[in-house]
Amino acid sequence: MKELQAHLDKQKKFFQTGKTKEIAYRIAQLKKLKQLLIDNEQLLIEEVHKDFQKSAFETYVTEIGLVITDINFTLKNIESWTKQQSVSTPIVNFPSKNFIITEPYGSALIIAPWNYPILLSLQPIVGAIAAGNTVILKPSELTPNTSSALEKLLSETFEPEFLKVLLGGVEESSVLVKMDFDYIFFTGSTRVGKIIMREAAERLTPLTLELGGKSPCIVDKTANLEISAKRIAWGKFVNAGQTCVAPDYLLVEESIEDELLIHLKNSIHHLYGNEPKESPDFPRIINDAHFDRLAALMSDGETVIGGESDKEERYIAPTILNNISLEDKIMQDEIFGPILPILTYTSVEECIKIINARPRPLALYVFTSDQRLEDRILNTVSFGGGAVNDTIAQLGNHHLSFGGVGASGFGSYHGKSSFDAFSHQKSVMKKPFWPDVPIRYAPYDDLKLGLVKKVLK
Repeated sequence: MKELQAHLDKQKKFFQTGKTKEIAYRIAQLKKLKQLLIDNEQLLIEEVHKDFQKSAFETYVTEIGLVITDINFTLKNIESWTKQQSVSTPIVNFPSKNFIITEPYGSALIIAPWNYPILLSLQPIVGAIAAGNTVILKPSELTPNTSSALEKLLSETFEPEFLKVLLGGVEESSVLVKMDFDYIFFTGSTRVGKIIMREAAERLTPLTLELGGKSPCIVDKTANLEISAKRIAWGKFVNAGQTCVAPDYLLVEESIEDELLIHLKNSIHHLYGNEPKESPDFPRIINDAHFDRLAALMSDGETVIGGESDKEERYIAPTILNNISLEDKIMQDEIFGPILPILTYTSVEECIKIINARPRPLALYVFTSDQRLEDRILNTVSFGGGAVNDTIAQLGNHHLSFGGVGASGFGSYHGKSSFDAFSHQKSVMKKPFWPDVPIRYAPYDDLKLGLVKKVLK
């Protein structure tokens, strides 16, 4: 794998020229990336369709459009983000000037997943470029059409010493994470995230891990059930459920389960018609292995909506299961597909106990009109981020950082948080030569100690 090391060496050499630290250069690269997306919108939509059978609308709204708006937001704010920041001076350092310089880490490795191959490849790149880093991107081998298109387009647009795309599989990723990058940004499973963290620890490489987990969705009796069902169905079944922040399971107040199921069935029908398999808006499962894993989960509980599948087309219908227990296989790991199990609860304490007994999730959703219940959930349960009375849509706000906690990852990005993720905050104090206060120098005595105590109390 000497070729991989050669690419990194070139990028480290280019970074040392200081070119990427020039704000004008960063702005120019971001504009080139935006233009790439605009000029090749149709091509990218077609390649994603080959991998997922995803509609043009869904690809644009959940991938291309989000990257473009993130670039626009970054271009609007990059000059203020990169300015030297003055901070207050405490009396113990008077007189002095104190400030923070934001600098890039250097050479960044971005390992992207397959489920949103454009968004989760390019959105971290926006932050890396804005912060002044060079980038090596390793897209997923599970989306060969989209990954190949990104490699071609990015290689035609950017110099490899600044931005390089490396295709390949597990072998290439395993080599890359052992190399001497200055920063690693990984999006994927918790299992692989642990491996990458161990490798990064060997060189004390800073990193961001965007992982997953079983994101709960709570619905109580005060919620508008018709609107709740519509928003839950949309958030769960977009991209055929292959979304890291999709509702993974429902916690429904027992008294409203039957009514909510009626609305969920109507919502699925409204989204995808009587035959979701024939809908041009319902994507397919990424590969056979994931199809087999998901198909096996549908044996748990009772199928109340959906349940149909076709391995040849890698199609699994939007499916809802009830009579689920916490011990069922479907409740052990993240589902990452169009299957939604329902559990019921009778008290908020029971609901909180179920969630807190599991690893901290990437997202949490609660549908309610009860402010006390909302406050109780938000202040008692730990999760990466979420929404009240909606699902997934929180990702469209550049002012909300996105990231996990505990087993769902650490570090965050989106908007300014992306810039911060790929930046080091360098703190500096600048003092004049005069006056030079003698109290801090030895020899020390009780008078000096008394003066210090007065100042510091």
